[in-house]
Amino acid sequence: MSVLSSLFGVRPAIRHPVRVRRNVEVPAADGVRLLATHYYPAELARPPLVLLRSPYGRGSALDRLPKLLAERGYQVLYQSLRGTAGSGGRFDGFVIDPADADGTMSWLRAQPWFGGVLATWGASYLGFAQWELASRDIPEWKIAVIQDAPSSFAEGFMYPGGAFASGNALGWVQLVDTMFGSGFSLTRQLLATFAARRRLRRATLTLPLAEADRALTGHRVSWFQEWITHGPEHEYWARMDHRANVERMPPRVYLQGGWYDFFLPGVLDDHASLLAAGRDVRLLVGPWGHGKGLYTREGMQDAMAALDAAMKGGAAPTGARVFVTGANRWLDLPRWPPAHQPTAWYLQAGGRLGREEPAPGATPGRYRYDPGDPTPTVGGTAVSMSSGPKDNRAIEARQDVLTYTTAPLEAEVEVVGPVRVRLHARSSIPHVDYVARLCDVDPRGRSFNLCDGIIRLGQGGDILTDVRTVDIALWPLAHRFARGHRIRLQVSSGAHPRYGRNPGTGEPLATGRGLRASDHEIFHDPDHPSALWLPLTPGTR
Repeated sequence: MSVLSSLFGVRPAIRHPVRVRRNVEVPAADGVRLLATHYYPAELARPPLVLLRSPYGRGSALDRLPKLLAERGYQVLYQSLRGTAGSGGRFDGFVIDPADADGTMSWLRAQPWFGGVLATWGASYLGFAQWELASRDIPEWKIAVIQDAPSSFAEGFMYPGGAFASGNALGWVQLVDTMFGSGFSLTRQLLATFAARRRLRRATLTLPLAEADRALTGHRVSWFQEWITHGPEHEYWARMDHRANVERMPPRVYLQGGWYDFFLPGVLDDHASLLAAGRDVRLLVGPWGHGKGLYTREGMQDAMAALDAAMKGGAAPTGARVFVTGANRWLDLPRWPPAHQPTAWYLQAGGRLGREEPAPGATPGRYRYDPGDPTPTVGGTAVSMSSGPKDNRAIEARQDVLTYTTAPLEAEVEVVGPVRVRLHARSSIPHVDYVARLCDVDPRGRSFNLCDGIIRLGQGGDILTDVRTVDIALWPLAHRFARGHRIRLQVSSGAHPRYGRNPGTGEPLATGRGLRASDHEIFHDPDHPSALWLPLTPGTR
């Protein structure tokens, strides 16, 4: 472990020998037996405890955080949630049974080795479990270290902009099914990845969508069926919405995210809510996809400093720290978002993007979207090792994608904050999606995605004659466009498989079988000034 401590730059002043107790039985409040592994520094009596609650098994070759913490002087209880890795009961997707946490806290308080001081740590599902933990008052809880996990599940991950994120949803189904089916064997999981991408792509194109889980795993997945039969406004999602728990979070909360993480908008919303609730919040956002910041030098050092300060005293990192892509530097801020000026860049005739308002008489951009050959996407915020910035030139060459691009920039343009797009659009059918993607085009012509967003529309007015105003919230960003680079906006009606294709029929998501193509017009004239708003930092020309 000393090698990893050196690698991350978090070597402790005193390295404690670590002892491990395996298969510790913890009774849930309803009597279900939960299994845990207990790591502790051998010569310390009742040191501070870090609690991790996970559905992903315990003690794999890649799971080094518990020992890293224990050699630092913390004891760690690493617990498997019900229905996973030997714990009793049934796993139910992102619905966490409250009996797990109720029983765990009662059991902890009765243990002679528990010193009455508690922290929590974890990324993704392990972070989401921390938000569920705050459903009850826990006076012993001093800090929550949450990475890549929002308090609410439906809006950001499952139905962003109202569109079902089939690629990410099925990607997680595949991940969990492979993990459970392999008995949490890392070797078997790695071997399964060779055929995983092909099977996932086939599943995302399955009709009806209710058969996609069988196409992917060979069996029915109950919680996937729940996801596709309940729209984003259904009460079903209330069981996965823990935003109301903000008032019971511990006094200090550490949030870490990535610019290419699908959970980032929710994490930033939580940051604002926690500050409003009077919590001491640290925010770090790096140039990562989902879960990739966990074992980075910058991410580990920052999180460890916050944990040590809360549990052992000393100065804690404060405010927000974000990585500015394109500039390759870290930016320290008092909070997110920083002061900025939302500045319009207008879509123009001929595929141009500029600060001047559009000229009269401009012919709208036109394209046809065919769900039988859905517009693809690469990189970005995907449940995939290939998330992040990728060259988009092949996608931009398609007939179903419009691009609007500036002239080469005469000076650097730095943007830090929220991004939005307003389109004035007309479609030949009512049920359509609009996708906007912001890219940085380098002098060689390579177009790298920075952020995107989607909106799903239904019936609204006389579609054949009405021009609709379409507002799209893109992922936030911190980026510097270098001198000589160009700013590009893509407009399309699909981003498959990240966002499930819109079949165009208005049929129910789970059972629909039809596919209907659509024609689109994007207007950019004085009466219909479609535009991209970028958050310019003060002083940017």
